[in-house]
Amino acid sequence: MEGLGPYLSHLREERGLSIGEVARVTRVASLYLEALEREDLAALPAAVFTKGYIRAYCQALDVPAEEALRRYSEIAEVVSVTSTPMVAHTAGPATDTGRRRSSGPLLVSFVLLVGFGLALFAVALLLQSGRPEVGARSVEPPTPRVGPPKEPGPVTPPPPVTSASPLPSPSAVAVTNPPTAVTSAPAPVSGSPAAGAGSPAGAVSELPPLRLSGVASPYRLVARTQEATWLRVRTEDGRSTEETVPAGEVRQWVSNRPFVVTIGNAAGVALELNGQKLPTLGGRGVPIFRLVLPPPEP
Repeated sequence: MEGLGPYLSHLREERGLSIGEVARVTRVASLYLEALEREDLAALPAAVFTKGYIRAYCQALDVPAEEALRRYSEIAEVVSVTSTPMVAHTAGPATDTGRRRSSGPLLVSFVLLVGFGLALFAVALLLQSGRPEVGARSVEPPTPRVGPPKEPGPVTPPPPVTSASPLPSPSAVAVTNPPTAVTSAPAPVSGSPAAGAGSPAGAVSELPPLRLSGVASPYRLVARTQEATWLRVRTEDGRSTEETVPAGEVRQWVSNRPFVVTIGNAAGVALELNGQKLPTLGGRGVPIFRLVLPPPEP
């Protein structure tokens, strides 16, 4: 049976992914992913962090992590047995030397732990501050949505007034439910996700017809952002990932069933399904609700 490194490398090559692409999806440094495929445990941090890397690696490849973790445990056990030195029971200075040597790995593990924590803190700061600044322009274009689009709720009309009922005086009128302003929008295109049951009217403006040929499972969806855009993607297991993606970023997902995608800024992202580029879904600042990719056949 092949070890952990050939097992992960074989799964990655089957899906046509490079180490760099897996590193962008998992947010794990490429040197640690390469060390996993080489089974170089000396180049990896403590076991608790290495197991987290393995789980993220398997999640990016859409495979269960139990088999990879079992192979890692077997390798770690063999390395631990072969690297354990024979300790001679001596007294005096020899005992002190053994204690100093045993404290070396603990110090290295502590330094690695502190370094990993600082790296996570720096990544969190970069993600929070990665929103592009919009300069002043003479003609202001529509503001793109960088947050979750809000679906309009139902509007309650005011009660009708009949000629038989007396009109109350203005001082006696109590406004309990002021009318809600409704912005008119074009009706959703037939066949789009916004035109389905439970979708708000006018959620998608002029969604072009999507024609994809030769798309088969498993599906691989790639999103490349030109502007800051809010994205939500639901995969086959019902789990959803959502985030505000800065401009110039690439995200990808793998699923055996169609994706359900919601976009805050249609013009700010370019989608690609199994290598086929999708047309522009809408204008700048236009939200797209519950787009099914690939679309159901008519």
